[in-house]
Amino acid sequence: MQESNGRGCVGCPATLCRRGFMTAAGASAISLKMGVLDFASSLFAAEPKPAAKPRIRAVFFRPKTQKEYWMTWPGQSYDAKMHQANYTKTMVDAAAKLGVELQVTAEPISDEAGVNALLDEIKKSPPDGVLVTIMCMEHYWQMVDKFVQQRGDIPTIVFSPMGTSFTGHFKGTRNAPKTFVAATQDYGWLAEGVHMFKTMHDMKNTRLCIVRGDKTEDRPLEVIGTTLHYIPEKRWLDEWKTVEATDEVKAIAAYYTKEAKKIVEPKPEDILNAAKAYVIARKVLAAENCQGISVNCLPMVRHNLVPCGPCIAWSKLNDELIPGACEADWNACISLRLTGLLTRRPGFMQAPAPNTINGTLMGAHCSCPPKLDGPDKPHEPFILRTHSEPDKGVAPQVLWRIGQEVTIMKFQGPKSIILGTGRVVANIDTPPSGGCRTSVELEIDGMDDPRDCKGFHQLFIYGKLDSQFKAYCRLAGIDVVPIV
Repeated sequence: MQESNGRGCVGCPATLCRRGFMTAAGASAISLKMGVLDFASSLFAAEPKPAAKPRIRAVFFRPKTQKEYWMTWPGQSYDAKMHQANYTKTMVDAAAKLGVELQVTAEPISDEAGVNALLDEIKKSPPDGVLVTIMCMEHYWQMVDKFVQQRGDIPTIVFSPMGTSFTGHFKGTRNAPKTFVAATQDYGWLAEGVHMFKTMHDMKNTRLCIVRGDKTEDRPLEVIGTTLHYIPEKRWLDEWKTVEATDEVKAIAAYYTKEAKKIVEPKPEDILNAAKAYVIARKVLAAENCQGISVNCLPMVRHNLVPCGPCIAWSKLNDELIPGACEADWNACISLRLTGLLTRRPGFMQAPAPNTINGTLMGAHCSCPPKLDGPDKPHEPFILRTHSEPDKGVAPQVLWRIGQEVTIMKFQGPKSIILGTGRVVANIDTPPSGGCRTSVELEIDGMDDPRDCKGFHQLFIYGKLDSQFKAYCRLAGIDVVPIV
C-alpha cells in the first residue's frame, strides 16, 4: 500500500492522500505547522483543577547539636545542618512546582516533648500528609515509631537517608497503615514524596464523568475519594447534533492526518467526525467540571446513534493525561487518572486475551494514546484504521516498542489495584488477526499460565513502575494484588 510521494496521490485508493485531505478540510496554514494543538478557544479550556491546595507538614528528627553524632551513624562527618538545608530546598522546590502548601519546621525534634507537641498540633489541625525525615539512629527511631502509632489516619512518609537506619529499625513502621518508609541515598526522592501527597489529594478531588443510563447523580467512592458523576447518555447524543466542523475541528483532523504513519480505511469525513468527538468530550468535561470521562459507547455505535465512536477522542485526551475510558468502565477511568497523576504518562486500557501457545498475554483495544512516554515526548508511530467491530469511524493502531518494559495495573474499587510487570514482544495486525486495532503481546513476569492473569481492561503503561505504584498504595491505604 503506497502513500503520497510529495507530488500528488499515488497507489491504492484505500490510502488517503494527506495533502488532498488537508486542502479539502480547509485547515489553516498555521495549524498545519503546529506539532501540537494550542488554540485559545473555549472548547479547549484548561482542565478543571481542585480549588484548595494540599497541606503537607515536614519535620526532622535529629540531635540539635553536631557533637551528639560522635560514634553513631550517620557519623560526625555528616553535616546535619547542611543536609537538612538540602532536604528542605528539595521539598520546597517540589511544593512550589506542584502547587502544594508545605509547612516545614526547621527546629529539629529531639525528645519526647517534641513528639508530643507535633502529635497535639496535627490532631488540632490535621494536614493532608506528614513527611518525617529521620537524621540519626540511636533512640530517634523509637520517637518516629511513637509518632506513627499515634498520629491517627494521617498519611505519613518516613524518609531515611543512607546512614540513618539498619534493617531492624523498620519493625515499628513496616506494617503501619498509610505509612511508607523511603530509605535511600538519593535525597532527591523527597520531591517524589511531595508528588505522592499531591497525587492523593488530586485523586480525592477528582470528578469523573460517566455517561451511562438516564440519570444525573454523584457517587463518591471510599478510600480513594474520587467522585463518579453520572450523566444521561442522551447528553452525549444531543451534543452530536450541535457540533460543527470548526477551524479547531479541522485542525485536529489535519494533525492526525499529517502525523499518521499510514491511513488505511478512514475517509476525510470519518476523520472530521473523530475530531468532533474530541470537541464534544472537552465541552462536556468543562460543563460538568470533571477531570475525566467514560461513555457507554458500544451500544451507541452498534445502533448507529453516532457517526463514530470516541476512539480518537480518548486517544488524544489520554495523550494529554486526561482520562478517556471506553464502555463506561469507571475502574479503568480511575486507573487512567491515577496513572497520569502518579507516573506522568498515559495508560492503554485493553481487553486481555491469553496466548496459551507462547505463554504470553495479548491486550487489544481500538483506542490507544500514541504518546506512551508522556505528553512532552514524541509519539509512537500510529496508523489510522476503522473501529474494528463495526468497521467504521477512526481508531489508532499504535505500534509499541519491542522489548519495552511495561507495567500492568487496574484499580478495583473500592480499595485495591491489580499490579504486574512485563515487556513487549510483538505488535499484532488486524487483519490477519481478529480483535481491536492496537494489539500488543507481552511477556508477563512470574506468569506460568496466561489464563491466570487477573482482571479485565487493565492498563498497559510504558516503564517498570511497580515500585512507584506500591509506594503510593502503601500511603493511600490501597491493597496491591499481584496480577498472577
